[in-house]
Amino acid sequence: MSESFERERQVAIQAVRWAMDVCRNVQFAITDEVLQKEDRSPVTIADFASQALICRELDSAFPEDPIIGEEDAASLRTPEQAPFLERIIQELSGIGLSATPEQICGWIDRGCAQGTHERFWTLDPIDGTKGFLRGEQYAISLALLVGGQIQVAVLGCPNLAPDGGQVSRDQSSRGSLFYAVRGAGAWVVSPDNLESPKRIRVRDVQDVTEARVCESVESGHTSQSQSGLMAERLGIQLSPLRMDSQAKYASVARGEAEIYLRLPTRKGYREKIWDHAGGVLLVEEAGGKVTDVRGRELDFTHGDQLKLNEGVIVTNGPLHSAVLAAYEETEKKS
Repeated sequence: MSESFERERQVAIQAVRWAMDVCRNVQFAITDEVLQKEDRSPVTIADFASQALICRELDSAFPEDPIIGEEDAASLRTPEQAPFLERIIQELSGIGLSATPEQICGWIDRGCAQGTHERFWTLDPIDGTKGFLRGEQYAISLALLVGGQIQVAVLGCPNLAPDGGQVSRDQSSRGSLFYAVRGAGAWVVSPDNLESPKRIRVRDVQDVTEARVCESVESGHTSQSQSGLMAERLGIQLSPLRMDSQAKYASVARGEAEIYLRLPTRKGYREKIWDHAGGVLLVEEAGGKVTDVRGRELDFTHGDQLKLNEGVIVTNGPLHSAVLAAYEETEKKS
């Protein structure tokens, strides 16, 4: 284990572990009535609670570090949102954290850094909100970047079982916690036992026809029409593995899929850094490769967006050139 970021790794793992508990409690309380009403309040409560909790831990341990997160507390400070803020306080108290409304808003706003920084954290408190509401996959993603390089990454996947697949509501498993430190490999551990991590690696598939593609459930997040053309062009026979969130990165990192496609759905769109930073280092340390659709490395030095990149292609490594070629060949047909 790299000693230079050992404290950062420990703090990040503990913060994400607690956030997983909060989010899981909120998700398991979602009723069919809530889903029928298309009520998004549960995921919003979990989103704010997760960001508040993680930013609190980072602020305590590394008070000088900027945090570029997805949420801010502006809407929570209005009088009409007082009951909503009280729900967040209740959820945090469920894991033993007492806080005032002012403290909650302050912690959330710690994640509102903007611009470029030599050293900073980036956080997605709940990646995959629709998966969260469906009771399916979502992730809590936290990464530390120094000098434009991701150095520490932690990915909490409450509904991804340690041995693969979906965690059901009647299981006692608290999901899987993935982490990586640059140069020290990629690991998965049960949130119930942080002392027994297991190293993970991509699957060494050399024949692209034997690969499995992983992509978003939501067609608005990736061009599924082009990914279908690419799979046909590559001779891939297996049906795509579709799931929400950066859990897709974890699936590639531990060999459940060999290709993850996040293809541009409209010209000029640029990905947010918090949607990828945690997963990128995990895959790279597991032996895989991550670029944009043009084969360029992802550039995290331009604020909260990947401004110099288009889309994202993730593979186990050996298949990368073939996948990039298939993208170029099918780009004009999709």
